[in-house]
Amino acid sequence: MKPFSESCVQNREPIFNIIQPLFENSKNLLEIGSGTGQHAVYFAKEMPHLSWQTSDLEENHEGINQWLNEAQLSNIKPPVSLAACDQLAWTSLDGPGKYDAIFSANAVHIMGKEDVQCLIKNIGTVIAQNGLFVLYGPFNYDGKFTSESNARFDIWLKDRNPESGIRDFEWLDELANQAGMTFQQDYKMPANNRILVWRK
Repeated sequence: MKPFSESCVQNREPIFNIIQPLFENSKNLLEIGSGTGQHAVYFAKEMPHLSWQTSDLEENHEGINQWLNEAQLSNIKPPVSLAACDQLAWTSLDGPGKYDAIFSANAVHIMGKEDVQCLIKNIGTVIAQNGLFVLYGPFNYDGKFTSESNARFDIWLKDRNPESGIRDFEWLDELANQAGMTFQQDYKMPANNRILVWRK
């Protein structure tokens, strides 16, 4: 049976409303942490001009492929194995500057701190000049939670993995700057989430 995420169904339209104009002139998109594959299928169908490359850890590929095989979309590619700190995996992608759009949803708060550092550094090596890096999820500002529910969520995350947790915007922005990207926009989203946008 295909994996299913209810949150993907709930957030896909609000996310699409933001990313559709952002990616209007993009051609090659890399999705980091495709999860179940639901976002990829929905967004690739709605934006047929994009070549959508899925990626995730090997253990999630079977589920992603189930969604892709059912959808039969010509503009979406099977997942590649991509761990944040696996340099070989990043160098085996289509080449530096290949992707003029990079999208990731609900990933950096699940990952360990070192993995987040690796992730953003490596994004800087594969994103094209003027390309956009778009990150969706919950974030803190000035070290503070934006809601009580996010604070509770952070406790739950750390119970599962002490290295995980809701990330500070300022820290992510510093990492992005070090990777050659400049902050562009911060969009408020439903359920105490945000969309952050950087440009190479």
